[in-house]
Amino acid sequence: MAGAQDAELPFKDPDLPLDERVDDLLSRLTLDEKLSLLHQSQEPIPRLGIPYFKAGTEALHGVAWSNDLNDNWDQVLATRATVFPQAVGLASTWNPDLITEVGSAVGDELRAYNSIDPVLWGLQVWAPVVDLLRDPRWGRNEEGYSEDPLLTGAISTAYGKGLSGDDPDHLKVAPVLKHFYGYNNEADRSLTSSNLPPRVKHEYAQAAFKHAIEADAATGVMASYNMVNGRPTHVDPDIDEVVRSWTDKDLYNVSDAWGPRALVELQEYFDDHDEAYAAVLKAGLDGFTVDGSDAGPTTAFLKSALDKGYLSIADVDESVRNVLSVRFRLGHFDPDGGPYGHIGEEALDTPAHRELNRRTAEEALVLLDNAAGTLPLDPDATGSVAVIGPLHDTLFSDWYGGTMPYEVTPLDGIEQRLGGDADVVGVEGIDRLTFRDVETGHYLTATGTGTGDRVVATDDATEASQWDFNEWMADYATLRNAENGRYLTGDGGAYNTSSEEPGGWYVQQQFRLEEQEDGTYVIQYVGYETNEGWWWIPEHYITVAADGTVGTGSKADAARFEADVVNSGIDSAVAASAGADAAVVVVGSQPFVYGREIHDRETLVLGTSQQKLVEAVTAANPNTVVVLETSYPTTMQPQPDTLLWTTHAGSETGNAIAGALFGDVNPAGRLTQTWYSGTDDLPSIFDYDIISAGMTYMYYDGNPLYPFGHGLSYSGFEYSKLKTNGKAVGGDGRIKVSVDVTNTGEHAGDEVVQLYTSQRESRDTVAEKTLREFQRVSLEPGETTTVTFDLRASELARWDVTRDRWVVERSVYDVLVGASSADIRQQATLRVNGEVIPPRDLSKSTRAVNFDDYSGVRLVDESKERGTSVEGDDGAWVKFADARLRQRTTTFTARVASAGSGEGSIEVRLDSPTGPLAGTASVESTGGVYEYTTVSGSVSLPGAAFTRDVYLVFDGDVRLASFTIS
Repeated sequence: MAGAQDAELPFKDPDLPLDERVDDLLSRLTLDEKLSLLHQSQEPIPRLGIPYFKAGTEALHGVAWSNDLNDNWDQVLATRATVFPQAVGLASTWNPDLITEVGSAVGDELRAYNSIDPVLWGLQVWAPVVDLLRDPRWGRNEEGYSEDPLLTGAISTAYGKGLSGDDPDHLKVAPVLKHFYGYNNEADRSLTSSNLPPRVKHEYAQAAFKHAIEADAATGVMASYNMVNGRPTHVDPDIDEVVRSWTDKDLYNVSDAWGPRALVELQEYFDDHDEAYAAVLKAGLDGFTVDGSDAGPTTAFLKSALDKGYLSIADVDESVRNVLSVRFRLGHFDPDGGPYGHIGEEALDTPAHRELNRRTAEEALVLLDNAAGTLPLDPDATGSVAVIGPLHDTLFSDWYGGTMPYEVTPLDGIEQRLGGDADVVGVEGIDRLTFRDVETGHYLTATGTGTGDRVVATDDATEASQWDFNEWMADYATLRNAENGRYLTGDGGAYNTSSEEPGGWYVQQQFRLEEQEDGTYVIQYVGYETNEGWWWIPEHYITVAADGTVGTGSKADAARFEADVVNSGIDSAVAASAGADAAVVVVGSQPFVYGREIHDRETLVLGTSQQKLVEAVTAANPNTVVVLETSYPTTMQPQPDTLLWTTHAGSETGNAIAGALFGDVNPAGRLTQTWYSGTDDLPSIFDYDIISAGMTYMYYDGNPLYPFGHGLSYSGFEYSKLKTNGKAVGGDGRIKVSVDVTNTGEHAGDEVVQLYTSQRESRDTVAEKTLREFQRVSLEPGETTTVTFDLRASELARWDVTRDRWVVERSVYDVLVGASSADIRQQATLRVNGEVIPPRDLSKSTRAVNFDDYSGVRLVDESKERGTSVEGDDGAWVKFADARLRQRTTTFTARVASAGSGEGSIEVRLDSPTGPLAGTASVESTGGVYEYTTVSGSVSLPGAAFTRDVYLVFDGDVRLASFTIS
C-alpha cells in the first residue's frame, strides 16, 4: 500500500507537464522494472504504487475479448457488450460523425469492463483494423473498412477519435492500428512477402495508416505477421522512421501475438531470440505481445541483448518512455484515474447504445439492386410474409466480435414491424438428409453432445441419423444433427456433435459433399487441422468401418453414402412463399465458415444450396426480396433483381432490415470495395502491386458486378451547378468545389456525394480516378442542398520514384462528382500548376527499387536493418524510363550481392528488355545475400545527349541494390 510520501511523488501530480511526469517515473525505475513494462502483461510495482497494466483488448466493433485467454475464457464468453455492425459495415455508412459516436460508445463500455476487472480488460485496444481490402478473398475482409486509403483513413480516424475521447490531455482508451502493413492474405501469412514497389507502398499500403496517426486518433500501430519486400514487418524501420514522423505525440507500437517468436521459430530471420528482440525494439516496437501473462522470457531475452551489445540502455529507455506516455494519458497515475476514471458498469448496453446500434445498422445497409421496383414493400398491403433462409431467424457474431446482450433477427424485426395482425411465417429452407454407407448399410448417427460422444454408423435410421445440410459459401457446408441440434465436428478424426455453432480458433465444423459418378457422395472434412498427427494425411474424408466406427482417411478410403432427403428445404420454402403477399429470403455467410483469420477464400460464390433456395422462392413468388448478409463481396448466378446487402450487423440487424423493407428506412449505405464478377477477374492473392495487377476501382478496367461507392436509394438525386474556384491553381493552392444536390423522389433520404479526381497527363501510370472527399447528406423530397469540398492541391500528390519524394504534377485534372466511382453526375476541369518531373539522371546513384516497370523480379531486404534490393532470375528485368544519357562511352556500376555459386550478370539494354545491348556487368558470388560488392562494366551509347528507356536484365542469382551509369 502506497504511503503519503508516495502520493507526493512528482509523477503522480496531474498538474505537471506530461514530459516531466514521464521523466520522473523513468528515473525511479530499475532495469528489471523497465524491461517488465515492455511486455503485454505489466505487473504492478508496489514500491512506487504503480498498478497492473494490461495491453491489448479487442474492440473492433464493440468490446470483444482480451488477448490473454489462458485462464479467462469463461469470463470472456460471458462478456455482454454492444455488438455493432462488423467493421466493413461501419465503413459502409460513409458517415464519420456516426462512427465517432460508435467509437465513443465502445470506449465507454471498455472503461466499464476495465472497472470490473482491470487485469483482464485493458485500456489499450487493438482497433481499428486499417488493412486495405485489396482482395475480397482475404479471410479477414470483415475486419477492414475499404479498398480505398482515404475512406479507410476517414473511418479509422472517426472510430479512433471516439475511442480516444475528447479530452485534450487524457485518453478514454488507447487505440492501436492493425496491422502495419501490406497484409491481405492468410495463406502462409508469416512466410509470404508482399512485394510493394515504392508507389504502392507510399500511395496505398502506408497511406491508410497515416490519417489516424496524423489526426492523433490512434496511439500506435501493431506490426503485421507478413514480410514486406523480404523483411518481416516486426523489424521494419518504417515503424520508427515513417510512422512516428506523422505525429509529435509519443506512440506505443506493439507486436502481433507471438510475432517476436516467429522471427526465429517460423521465419528463421534471426538465429537467436535476443538478437531478434533487440531488432524489434530498435525498429520501433515498444510492446511484446507474447507468452501470455509471463513477462519472464521477454525480460530475459532483452537482458541478454543488452549484455551482448545488441541494445543500449538508451534504446530501452526510449521504448519505456513511449509506454509510460500512453499510460499517463490513460490516467493510470492520476490519483482519481483521470477524467474517464469514473466510468463504470452502468455504461454497458444502455438504451442510448441500443439506439445508436440500430441507427448504425440502418445506415450501413446497401441497396444493391431494385430493378423491379419491389422495394419498399407497402406495410398496409402486406398481410402475409414468408421469411425464409438459413439466416432468417439467427444472428452471428465473429472472431473479433463480442457476445450480443440481446438479438433481433430478421424474422423478429419483420414480426415487430407488421404487428400481431400480420401472418408472418419463418422457414429455414434447409434440406434434412440421412447418409447411408452403401457398403455396410449403416447410417451416420450422433450419439450425444459431448466431445467424447463419437459419431458412429448404425443399422437403423433415427432422428439422430438426420442432418440439416447448408452450403454457406461455394461448397463449404455444415451438418447439424436433427436430434440434438449440434453440429458435426471434426476432432482429429473422432467426429462428434459437441458444437452449438461453428466457431473457435480451429473451426472444425466445415465439410464438403462430393458427388461421385455413381450418384453416391463422399464427405470431406475441410475444417482446420488441430495437431501434427493430421498433417501427413493429404485429404480428410469420413470413413466407416465394418463395426460402425466412423473415422477419417484419404479419399480412396472414404465411405460412399447415399444422401436421402427426409425433408426438402426448398419444398417447405416454396409452400410458405407461394401464397404470401411477399417473400423475404435471407441468405449469406457464417463468419467462421469458408474464410476467417488463417483461412482465405478461393471463390466469392454464395453456397449452391442457398442459390437454389433463392431461385425457387423467386419463381414461386414474384414479390420476393433477397437480403444478403455477408462479410465480403459475394456473387450469385443469377443475380437477384431485388437485393439488399448488410454485413453481420449485431443485435439490431432485424430491426434495420425490417425498417428498410417497409420504407421506414431509406437505404443509403455505399460499397467500400469493388464487387468483382468473379475470381477470374482477380490476379493471385499474393500480388500486392495494384497498379500492375489492375486492382481496386482505381486501376481495374473491367466491368464489376457492383462498383466502389455503389448503393441505390428509394429516392432519386439530381446533381447540378458544379463549380470550382477558377480554372487553375498552384501546386500548393486550395481547390474549392461545390455542387447542388436535389432529392427528386418521394422519400426523404440520404445521398453520399463522392468527389473524385482524374489526372490527364502524367509521367507514370496513374489511377483512372481517385476518391478525394465525400459527404453524406440528408434531404427531404424536393429539397436542394449545396455540398462543398475544400481540397488542398497537395492532396493530389503521388510518389515520384525518380527523386524519392512526393510530387504534385503539372496537369489538367478532371474534377468528378457523383453517386459512385462509376456514376459520375457532374464534371469540371482544373489545371494544377505543379511540377514537371525531369528526365532521370542515372549518373547519380539510383536505387534499383525505384524502377518504372518490371518483370520476374522480387523485392528483397538489402540488409536485415534497412533498404530494399531487387532480385531477379534469368530474363527478369527492371525498366528506368526517360533516362537522360549524355556520353557515347561510359561505365555501368552496380552494388550487388549473390549467394549463388556460379557467375551471373546484369545487362544494360535500351528501349526494351530485348533491345540494343549497351553493356554487361558480371557478378560472381559474394558469399551471401547480404554481402554486397561493387561491379562495373563498360557501356557504349549511340551518340550525344538523348533520352531513352534503360532496362537492366538479370542473368543468374543476383541482388541489385543501386547503380549508376556515369
